[in-house]
Amino acid sequence: MTTTHPTMAQIERYAAGDPGLDEPSVWAIEVHLEDCNDCRARLAGGTTVETRALIERVAMNLDREIAAVPVSAGHSRSWSLLRHRWFVGTLLPWLAMTAAVLASAALLGELWDGQQWLVLLVAPLAPLPGVAVSWHRRADPAWELIAATPAAGLTTLLRRTAAVLAFVIPALALTGARSGASLALMLLPCLAFTAATLLLGTLVGVRRAAIGLIAIWSLVVIAPSVAAARVPVVLETETAGVWALATVLLTVMAVFRVDGFRRISQYD
Repeated sequence: MTTTHPTMAQIERYAAGDPGLDEPSVWAIEVHLEDCNDCRARLAGGTTVETRALIERVAMNLDREIAAVPVSAGHSRSWSLLRHRWFVGTLLPWLAMTAAVLASAALLGELWDGQQWLVLLVAPLAPLPGVAVSWHRRADPAWELIAATPAAGLTTLLRRTAAVLAFVIPALALTGARSGASLALMLLPCLAFTAATLLLGTLVGVRRAAIGLIAIWSLVVIAPSVAAARVPVVLETETAGVWALATVLLTVMAVFRVDGFRRISQYD
């Protein structure tokens, strides 16, 4: 619950559906109303007689429909909503692609004169495809359902990013153990790039940020390293501490930029 109560003017504008009320204000009011009985009472008292009559009719119809639904179906819908908030089926192809790329890099490293460091090149990018589509208007079939709840926006993005990392981190650890690559240099760049994607996402959108970082890393690091057949300087053993510091700094900066995720346009 927000610590500051919305003014009566804001509540009246919210109740009237005033299009001039910006999205952050609407979300803040909705989150506050969830836990504040006084403001809910002010909202109810500020509605017109016609509006209250309409609400009563809707409530009666909903009561009848809910009473007619079997308990198991209700539980199924609750589980479906929870699943869509943390995970969505459209992530599966991207996660499968990530696993295939990591496996291919590890296999190629073994076949190419023992160049196991090749898997290090793709490790930083491993979570980015999943993060890019974790909560996106065109990739989520439950977009309208989730976007209409107070949990929309940053909350859903972070939940699904955590779900992506829960898959990617064990995959990286397994691949790194098989290839003999440094576990720190497998995981720290991965986390740093995830934080960088979220930070840049506040400015240009999460999908664009992920695509941009993938393109830059591929052109600046992967392509020259493969051409020279050597470990890039940025992934040498001594750089683990730099990656750890970068991860912390990028995460802190992303936290200070959370207001940038309050616009639905950031998820287009």
